[in-house]
Amino acid sequence: MKRALIAMSGGVDSSLAAKLMVDRGYECVGCTMKLYNNEDAGIERSRTCCSLDDVQDARSVAYKLGMPFYVFNFTDAFRDVVIRKFIESYEKGITPNPCIDCNRYMKFDKLYERAEILNCDCIVTGHYAQIEEKDGKYLLKKAKDLTKDQSYVLYSMTQQQLAHTVFPLGAMEKSQVRLAAKENGFINADKPDSQDICFVPDGDYARVIELQTGKKSQPGNFVDTDGNILGRHKGIIHYTIGQRKRLGISSSQPLYVCKICADSGNIILGRHEDLFSRQAYVSDFNWISGEAEKGEFRCKAKIRYRQSEQWATVTPLADGRVSILFDEPQRAITPGQAAVLYDGDIVLGGGRIDG
Repeated sequence: MKRALIAMSGGVDSSLAAKLMVDRGYECVGCTMKLYNNEDAGIERSRTCCSLDDVQDARSVAYKLGMPFYVFNFTDAFRDVVIRKFIESYEKGITPNPCIDCNRYMKFDKLYERAEILNCDCIVTGHYAQIEEKDGKYLLKKAKDLTKDQSYVLYSMTQQQLAHTVFPLGAMEKSQVRLAAKENGFINADKPDSQDICFVPDGDYARVIELQTGKKSQPGNFVDTDGNILGRHKGIIHYTIGQRKRLGISSSQPLYVCKICADSGNIILGRHEDLFSRQAYVSDFNWISGEAEKGEFRCKAKIRYRQSEQWATVTPLADGRVSILFDEPQRAITPGQAAVLYDGDIVLGGGRIDG
């Protein structure tokens, strides 16, 4: 009998994924990753953190399914490779995506190490994506439910990882998942989906950064595209490319954050049309096939999770980076975010936008 390690967040998706694997005849082991402490998220130590409630929900479902259940403490690793990178990125004027880093370094790295220790054949998660084997290669594909598709945040997966991962929900609609969870009497059948970064539960990431570093962010100048000073800002960690609200600048026309200059501390404000550009350079690129494409080619690309893919010409560069030239100008191509390439519903690969 094959053995599966189920990553259970306490939500309805991973819970049903566990049930589906039990139904397929796998010997299943449930687990939840403890990734941060209350103080990491600015929550009083005496308060019950939402993550503890999630553990209880996951344990409830695991026991209902007759599965052993473990909590793995990855707080040190998470702080080192996710939270620290998150902080350093904002301090450099870069907008990171910690959920991608969590998938890369926690779920499909640290958790794989535990799976091997427990003699599990595969890892199972509640991600909405699909894996297909074709001609000896593994393809990462979009989910059937495109409104929930998470293939964008999984672009860093390798052939080895895809070969030992199962996404049971990839061919299901979200409504089907909730209905099945209710029919099985799961405690979290109606639990809302998580919307925030887990260690920033109130959305105030600047406060968490200041808490973690023990430093107040340094104010600087808002300047226009010609270098004229328009006013003062609270510190570069409080702003992202494309931001319009909470600038505190009086102007006859709407102004947007167009560039964040960490070296000078200046934030460049411009008009809405100043946000648009066609070119993106992408580093730390992962090709899902394991082999980089040869020469220029056409495909679609997306530069943020909720964006639809856009046609572009892609050129692998000699230094390992990838050049993406969009057919149409794109709004707010943001350093630190991910650019992911698609051929229809197949993910070709992705990486980090440099600029």
